Amino acid sequence: MADLDKDMLGQFLLRMGDNTLILGHRVSEWCGHSPVLEEDIALANTALDLLGQTQLWLGYAAEVQGEGKTADDVAFLRDAWDFRNLLLVELPNGDFGRTMMRQFLFDAFHSVLLGRLMHSTDESVREIAEKASKEVAYHVERSADTVVGLGDGTEESHARMQAALEYLWPYVGEMFASDDTDRAIAAAGVAPDPANLRDDYDALVSRVMAEATLTIPDIDFAHKGGRSGAMHTEHLGHILCQMQWLQRVYPGASW
Repeated sequence: MADLDKDMLGQFLLRMGDNTLILGHRVSEWCGHSPVLEEDIALANTALDLLGQTQLWLGYAAEVQGEGKTADDVAFLRDAWDFRNLLLVELPNGDFGRTMMRQFLFDAFHSVLLGRLMHSTDESVREIAEKASKEVAYHVERSADTVVGLGDGTEESHARMQAALEYLWPYVGEMFASDDTDRAIAAAGVAPDPANLRDDYDALVSRVMAEATLTIPDIDFAHKGGRSGAMHTEHLGHILCQMQWLQRVYPGASW
């Protein structure tokens, strides 16, 4: 691995861990509220997978920072403006169709990215990617099947899935927008430049949307909005109020 500033590596690890942490929390909000018991269990398991991946990414981030922190410290003791997740993963769940569309759009990106990370020059990144990829292979298969089933289902389910796609698609471009951190990470061989993942992503998403009889909107907003901004703070602040409440009220407590 070429010389790489540890702050750049730390930022990359935070992005990976924050994506899975925030999406895992969002998905967990369905526990006890899903349309049928099977979906309740499946969504809970997906959330647990994502939180397990978070432990690995943020644990490595804490190690790289070298300040004696743990993954829990990184997750629970930061404020909203310090999170580096994509805007897509923090958006409110909406109905079941929107939740599953969001899941698929992220799963498709996640699966393509992890496939490249398994060839990272960083041994720890490779090991995390290899473990996570097994879980994400199931995630993307399941979310794709659900999108197809609902998109090519009844008139109402089709309309809801098309509306979900139109609502969520403008946030997809952020996944492929590169900044200085991305370029430094790519130059060191730790991870690919996100822009280079777009063709594989589009091929996967287009195939699934065609099966689902859904039309991809002609809209693409590529700004890295999830790195800052009022919307990021508003949605994420609500999530953190729930997620960090116990640690804030009882700092340092253990159970």
